[in-house]
Amino acid sequence: MFKTVLFPIDQSREAREAADMVVNIVQKYGSNLVLLSVVEEVADSTGSVMTSPETVAQLLESAKSLFSQQGISAETLERQGKPAFTICDVADEVGADLIIMGCRGLGLTDEGSQDSVTTRVINLSPCPVLIVP
Repeated sequence: MFKTVLFPIDQSREAREAADMVVNIVQKYGSNLVLLSVVEEVADSTGSVMTSPETVAQLLESAKSLFSQQGISAETLERQGKPAFTICDVADEVGADLIIMGCRGLGLTDEGSQDSVTTRVINLSPCPVLIVP
């Protein structure tokens, strides 16, 4: 049913909590897992940890190791851009059948706190999105 699952990650608690759901679904359906982390584009130095390519690379390796311990091999992708748009572009690119993400990550869109990255992904996604509270 879900041949390819995309799991966009950041350093939020919600992303860590969503990992359990990812493990369950990937194991149940024998899905291919793609881990994505987005290096955010910023006009100024806001100090966001997701703007550091080194931090993002380390996060992806840590997540890959975590899934490997569960017997799941994962492909990792690091991209640069606006998180919601990048997540949807990658979902289309890898042919994702499902995106799984936490209910609220570290990022909010430029429009403010009422419009989270999660909300944007739900509205733009080329495939179903499972939001883990």
